[in-house]
Amino acid sequence: MEVDIPAALNALAPKLGGTGVEKAQRLTGGASMETWAFTLVGGGEPRPLILRRRAVPMDPETSRSASMAAEAALIRAAGHAGAPVAPLVRLCEPEDGLGEGHITGFVAGETLGRKIVADPRFDAVRPRLARQCGQVLARIHTIPMEATPLTTADAQGELDRYEAIYRSSGAERPILELALQHLRRNLPPPLPNVVLHGDFRNGNMMFDPDRGVAAVLDWELAHVGDPAEDLGWLCVNSWRFGRAERPVGGFGEYQDLLEGYIEAGGVEIPLSRVLFWQALGSLKWGIMCLMMYSSYATGATNSVERPMIGRRVSETEIDLVNLLEAGL
Repeated sequence: MEVDIPAALNALAPKLGGTGVEKAQRLTGGASMETWAFTLVGGGEPRPLILRRRAVPMDPETSRSASMAAEAALIRAAGHAGAPVAPLVRLCEPEDGLGEGHITGFVAGETLGRKIVADPRFDAVRPRLARQCGQVLARIHTIPMEATPLTTADAQGELDRYEAIYRSSGAERPILELALQHLRRNLPPPLPNVVLHGDFRNGNMMFDPDRGVAAVLDWELAHVGDPAEDLGWLCVNSWRFGRAERPVGGFGEYQDLLEGYIEAGGVEIPLSRVLFWQALGSLKWGIMCLMMYSSYATGATNSVERPMIGRRVSETEIDLVNLLEAGL
């Protein structure tokens, strides 16, 4: 059923401390998630807020996404741990008429990865971003695992899952085959599990040109696992937005990332372990790109975005070749 979001927000305004809302507009939204910006008015100064809601019910049998309630609990817990987040205002209730969702405060800044790595506005803060990201991850990784129920994933399980997806596609990509074999032969020894953001990368953070990391966004893929997974995912070549020479998000260096992680209380993690997870991240994203192309080629979707993303599998193969040649 179609939901009239502005009307539902207006009805909810008294519970948020206002009398109504203005400027309600949808910012982004894929097949299942929507983000809306609006301004709460009445009861004081106008207050900009953000609604994040699930437009399509989650299938618990197939989805790996955390529930919106879990996201809300993680946002609270991350804030308590000292990580920058958009403060949680309300976890939506069924009577709110908005479906599964939550409302947070608005955080000013920029999320577009290409601007973070190239816009002159970020020139002054850019050299500090990798260290800040390490510090933020160290704080996220202190979130108590009992804060909210989450799934657990490890390197072996991720390889099994994505190899099965790859085999089912019928694709034959020599670099992906080589990477699968190499990663299976070089699984790192286990570390104690921590709460992971799960999608910590340039594009899922809000950056301020003066302060740097202003907020960590999009917690839907949070899970429990190896702390190096979050560090390695940030370094995947596809999240560098054309600045391949800067391995951390297109803006920084491995050493700064790892030093920041230790400075904020994280355990010492060897670069080799981060590189393993970077390679696994590139492999996973490459397989996801293949599946997006396949969904278009088979007629499952007619969105031209899918084949455009599908072409990016070559980026992941370049990253994998470079890592394998460097002796990962």
